[in-house]
Amino acid sequence: MAMFTRMDSARVGAGDLALADDLFAAVGQLRRQGRRLGGGPFPDGALSGAQVELVRLVRRRPGLSVAEAAAELALAPNTVSTLVGQLVGADVLTRVSDPKDRRVARLMLTTPVRQRVERWRDQRALTAAGAIADLQASQRADLERAVPIIARLAAALGPTDEVQQGCQDQVRDE
Repeated sequence: MAMFTRMDSARVGAGDLALADDLFAAVGQLRRQGRRLGGGPFPDGALSGAQVELVRLVRRRPGLSVAEAAAELALAPNTVSTLVGQLVGADVLTRVSDPKDRRVARLMLTTPVRQRVERWRDQRALTAAGAIADLQASQRADLERAVPIIARLAAALGPTDEVQQGCQDQVRDE
């Protein structure tokens, strides 16, 4: 499935391109440093990057369906279904039938995995909070204002309506 390009060259200037490049570099550095300091919730190599992203999503939104996860991750539903099967086999996820539609499976982390991921998240957040506390008041205020803007930017970079529609057309989940 082809992704999309949202680039109106008449509106995008060199400053916008430089800022976008700087933003991705800074976010990448933040994520890498967070991984170095806090490690990860799983041993290195235990899960693929896509599997870890699915686990993080299910932690944030327990009970979502395969189709909902596919839409959120901008992946094909059959790809997410394959990831779910692998994670169920590894005792990371469980599938629970939706009481309203038995064809739909709702995804949950197993209790030990949920606890492990939450401990890791809490440690990572504590480490980042310590660094934030060391910022000057004006820098902290700038960061507080920037977070919702970055979230809106991430949403704007999301999948096109065609990708979302393809994920929503998946009626049955594994």
